[in-house]
Amino acid sequence: MNKDNIKTEIIVKERKISVLRINNKEFISLTDLARYADEDDPRYPIQNWMRNKDVISYLGLWESINNENFKGVEFDAFESAAGSNKFKISPQKWIKETNAIGMISKSGNNGGTYARSDIAFEFASWLSPEFKLYVIQEFQRLKKNEAYQNKIDWHANRVLAKVSYVIHTDAIKSVIVPTLTEKQKKIVYSEEADVLNVALFGMTAKEWRTLNPEIANKGNIRDYTDLLHLVILNNLENINAELIEMKIPLC
Repeated sequence: MNKDNIKTEIIVKERKISVLRINNKEFISLTDLARYADEDDPRYPIQNWMRNKDVISYLGLWESINNENFKGVEFDAFESAAGSNKFKISPQKWIKETNAIGMISKSGNNGGTYARSDIAFEFASWLSPEFKLYVIQEFQRLKKNEAYQNKIDWHANRVLAKVSYVIHTDAIKSVIVPTLTEKQKKIVYSEEADVLNVALFGMTAKEWRTLNPEIANKGNIRDYTDLLHLVILNNLENINAELIEMKIPLC
């Protein structure tokens, strides 16, 4: 569960249900949903649900449709054994042996099991049809929520802002840094970045922080601009990297 993934939550019948957005796909916490049935140990409702033959068939069908690397032979073994008293399965075992992508599961204090929304809705329906309807309702509300969409846009901005950053800094490191004193080395990266900041935004990073103290500790000028400016910045960083490599100054 990467730190760059977007995590939020919905409230269903006074219960907090975590939602992760990974690579533009939402995963709902099965662990949180399972607490509707077992507050103390939510692992058991998930495992009991997965022991059902119809559930294994559904999970296998979902993976067959959505996952080109799904291991069908291993799935057949699960499907054949499902439903018997001896059949035992966990999300981690399912993921590991079939290469499933519809679920993610991690052990530990910050762990838990998450599943793609349509799988999570199936689990919620098994817990309670009424509970499922509330989950769907609140999930749809989240998808329409302006603050959530803004968070997604901010995340996209951060990713785009980083696209050419490494190319730019590598050019500075290989061409400019070897010619500088130790004192100059400490400021060269920020100075080169500010050349582009001033050209694009009309201000340095420090000037932006002074003008925006309420958000300055959460990001920088590039995190809070729009996608059009970031596309332009991306091009400027590539051009500046080439100029640095050619030892041609910007001004």
